[in-house]
Amino acid sequence: MNRIVTFAVTAFIALMLLSSTVFVVDQRKFAIVFALGEVKQVIREPGLHFKLPPPFQNVIYLDKRIQTLDSPEADRFITAEKMNILVDSFVKWRVVDPRLYFVRFGGDEGRAGNRMSQIVKAALNEEITKRTVREVISGQRGKVMEGLRAKVDAEAKEIGVQILDVRLKRVDYVEQINNSVYERMKAERLRVANELRSTGSADSEKIRADADKQRSVILAEAYREAEKIKGEGDAKATAIYAEAFGRNPEFYKFYRSLEAYRASFKTKADVMLVDPNSEFFKYFKGSGSAGK
Repeated sequence: MNRIVTFAVTAFIALMLLSSTVFVVDQRKFAIVFALGEVKQVIREPGLHFKLPPPFQNVIYLDKRIQTLDSPEADRFITAEKMNILVDSFVKWRVVDPRLYFVRFGGDEGRAGNRMSQIVKAALNEEITKRTVREVISGQRGKVMEGLRAKVDAEAKEIGVQILDVRLKRVDYVEQINNSVYERMKAERLRVANELRSTGSADSEKIRADADKQRSVILAEAYREAEKIKGEGDAKATAIYAEAFGRNPEFYKFYRSLEAYRASFKTKADVMLVDPNSEFFKYFKGSGSAGK
C-alpha cells in the first residue's frame, strides 16, 4: 500500500515537473525564455516548446499583431506662420525585435505607448513647424504623414518597434483662431460680393447706355424714314393736285373751297365774322344762283 502511495506521489510530481517544462507558443505571440532573469531565447515560431522548470527558466509572451496607438485628445502645434492648430493622430505599430522591446520596457505596454507618443509628437512638431496651415490641412497632408512615418519608424527601431502607418485624423484651428478665420472669411466674401455688385452696376449702366443709344438711333432712323415717306407722299399729292388743277382749274378751286368750308364749320358753335362779298363765299353765291 505504501509503495502504491509513494508511486502515485512520485508520478504526480514527475507529471508536474514535466508540465512545467512544456509550453505552447500561439501564432499571434512571441515567447521570451528567461534563465535567472536573463533573456536566453526568443521564440518566434508557433508550436510546442520545452524549457527547464521554474525557477530555472520562465516564459513571457509578447503580442506580435499590429496594434493601434490612438491619442486620447488632440495636441497643439505651431505652424510656420505662427498659428496654433490642433492635431489628432493615430499610429499603427508592431513589435519586431522582442528582445530589445522587453529590455527597453520590461514588457510594459503602457511605457511603450508613452515612449511612442513622445516620438510621434516630436516628429509632428518638426513636420508642422516648417509648413503653413493650408499645407498641413490639405496641400501637403500626404507628404506630412509620409515624412512623419519615416521619422517615427527610424526612432522606433531603437526600441524594437516597427511603425507601419501614421495618420492625421483631424487638423483644426484652436477656438480663438476659428473666430478670427471666420471673420476673415466673412470679410473676404463681403469684399468679393461688393466687387461683383460694383461690376454688375457698371455693366448694367453700360448696357443701359448702349440700349438708349440704339433706341435713339432707331428712332432717328425711323423719323428720317417717316419724313422721307411723308415728303414723297406730299410730293405725289402736290403732283396730283397740280395735274388736277391743270385739267380743270375751276373744279380744283371749288374742291379746295369745300375743304375750307368743312374745316371752318365743324360744329354748330363755330362763328365767323366775314364780309359777305368776300372771296370766301364765292361758291356759296354761285350755288345760290345756280339754284335759282
